[in-house]
Amino acid sequence: RLVAYSSVSHLGYVMLGIFSANPASMEGAILQMVNHGISTGALFLLVGVIYDRRHTRETAEYGGIAKVMPWYAAAWVIVTFSSIGLPGTNGFVGEWLVISGAFMSHGTLGQWGRSQAMGAAFGVILGAAYMLTVTQKVFFGPLDNPKNKHLPDVTRREAVALAPLIVL
Repeated sequence: RLVAYSSVSHLGYVMLGIFSANPASMEGAILQMVNHGISTGALFLLVGVIYDRRHTRETAEYGGIAKVMPWYAAAWVIVTFSSIGLPGTNGFVGEWLVISGAFMSHGTLGQWGRSQAMGAAFGVILGAAYMLTVTQKVFFGPLDNPKNKHLPDVTRREAVALAPLIVL
């Protein structure tokens, strides 16, 4: 569900970019759509990988799995950074263009452009908070659940599927 919520958040930035109706925000909206497909697709793929091993999506069932699945954890962290728009990742540029375009907007948003941009900036912080909190709970900390102690790391087939998404 968390990945789906972040997906809705990404598409909210797309809508803000479209309704801001200036070149920067429109370019940001297009870029955000492309980046959303890459990062959210990779997150869903990673969720599928762990579900295939444990047959549960409950985050409470995990904890400390970076100790037994280091490559999987690294892939998750990279894709999460992209999803939250960390500078240097593909998610940053689209969000930056949308928010700065909305802030400068004189079009459809009129006087509300700045308040919408401030709300979107707060949304970036909120999205980072919930994605990083779940990442911390699932991957780091004590490895308490005995079912997680012998999970296999990323297979060659999974790595081949993930590699292009991580590179992008």
